[in-house]
This record gives sequence, structure tokens and C-alpha cells, in this order.
Amino acid sequence: MPSMPSPIKPLKPLRGVRVLSLALNLPGPAALMRLKAMGATCLKAEPPGPKSAPAGTSGDPMGQYNPTAYTTLHDGIKVITIDLKSDKGQAALHKELARTDLLLTSFRPSALAKLGLGWKALHKAFPALSVVAIVGAPGTRAEEPGHDLTYLADAGLVTGLELPATLFADMGGALMASAAALQAVLAQKTSGKGSFQEVALSDAAAWLALPRSWGLTQPQGAVGGAHAGYRVYPCKDGRVAVAALEPHFAAALCGAAGVVMTGIATLFQPATHAAIAAFLAGQTRKQLDKLGAAKDIPLHTLVD
Repeated sequence: MPSMPSPIKPLKPLRGVRVLSLALNLPGPAALMRLKAMGATCLKAEPPGPKSAPAGTSGDPMGQYNPTAYTTLHDGIKVITIDLKSDKGQAALHKELARTDLLLTSFRPSALAKLGLGWKALHKAFPALSVVAIVGAPGTRAEEPGHDLTYLADAGLVTGLELPATLFADMGGALMASAAALQAVLAQKTSGKGSFQEVALSDAAAWLALPRSWGLTQPQGAVGGAHAGYRVYPCKDGRVAVAALEPHFAAALCGAAGVVMTGIATLFQPATHAAIAAFLAGQTRKQLDKLGAAKDIPLHTLVD
């Protein structure tokens, strides 16, 4: 009997890199979680918790309104408390910065300046230190108040009164911040000097919105509902997400539904939508799961 291949070990490109994060809420901790997964040694510094809260309460708001998310984000990451507004806290911070390769922040530029953490001051004190600064909007708009919802709205990704299914700008911004960290580390290895990079959550939202701006996810677009093979349909005991976009997948779906497919244009015809909807409405989730596996149709059933 042949031996099973060994599981592929994940790459650790940031092994030996020390990261200090002052970033609170979601984007910064999510980026830090990814950097740790890439091998970085990660330290998180939080402000003291609210005076009215029990001792040991996290100074990160995420730890107060969603402990589950906070615990997941900080798994395996050392967290310390530093009051950056005190002389003692500033001394503790500078001690850590002296042995840090990358600093992650999520304050407005004016707040960083008040804390003595502007890029010019940091670069002068720690020439090899790189900074990835997460802000709401880029450049002169970095002082504007905002949150995930407002950035998504500005990018045209809030299309009704319902809230988006997840925090797309925050999580997209975390991905961009982790990519910026990799760029900073690579640049530091070649130049020996630190660099400053700004990551804007509004830019993350705009990036995620590109398919919509191209018309792909608009109602008339192929993945916006116009293509009968790429939609969410009701079925007998729930719903089914169908993604039969490519011609061979679409042909398999049409064959199962009894639709004669003469070309890709068939999938954009109202009669095809109606026929596929009627077929799927008569199937249970279990039947559709079996159909997808047997006919190689990309679909996923959902509880209603």
C-alpha cells in the first residue's frame, strides 16, 4: 500500500520578524493574525481598560463587545497594556520599538502626532523600523470619521436598507495591511531602512467594488442575476446557490432541468430562468447535493 504524502507545511516568510501592533478593533488585529500565521513574532500593546470595568478588561473595544472574536484574533499573540499618554508608557513603548521591525497602527494621523508617533519622529529615532498605518480614507481624508459601513456605502456596495453580510472593508483592509507588511519587510532587507505605508479602508472597499463598477455584479451582469446559471434559487426545503457559469457547467445544469441549450445566450433568456427555477423548486436539498456531485454542477444548498 503506497504511503500517504506528507502534508505541505505552510510557508513562514516572516519568521524572525518582530511586529508590534497598536491597532485596535478589527482591521489591525485581523492583519496581525495573518502576520503571525506567516511566522512573525507578534506583540499587541493595548491601552488600559475603562476605569469602570472589572480589572483585566481589555483596552481594545473588540474585547468588550465581542470576546469570541477578540479571543480568535489574538490566539497565540502576547498582549500587554501600555498607557501611551504617560511618560512611563512612552518609555515602555520606545523600549519595545527598539527591538521591533514593523509597527502596525490604526490611529488618525493627528492622534499619532500627539503621541510622538509621527513617521518623521519614528524614522529619526528608529531608522530600520517600518510602519503600516491603517486609516479610514487616504491622504488628507485620513482625519475623517468613518467605519466599514460608510466606506462600503461610498464604494456603492450598500444597495438597500439591509446591512452587508460581513465587514468587507475591514477584512479587505486587513489583507491589504498584511500585504503592505510583506512589502515593507522585503524593502527593509534590500535597503536596510524602514518605510512608511498607509492602508486606507476606503481603498479596500473601492477595490472590492471593482467588479460592480465593471457591471459584472449589476442586475444585467453575468454574475449579478442575468445569467440563469449563476443565481440563488428556492428549492423544496431551502435554497440553492448555483454557480454554473462556464459553458460546460451551464450545459450540465440545462440538461438536468430539461432546457435545450443552443449557446450561452440561452442562459440569459427569461424562459430559461423560469424553467431552471421550476426544476430546482421541485428538488430537495439532498437531491440537489446528489445532482451536483453526479453531474459536476457547482452548487451549494442552504437551509431557508
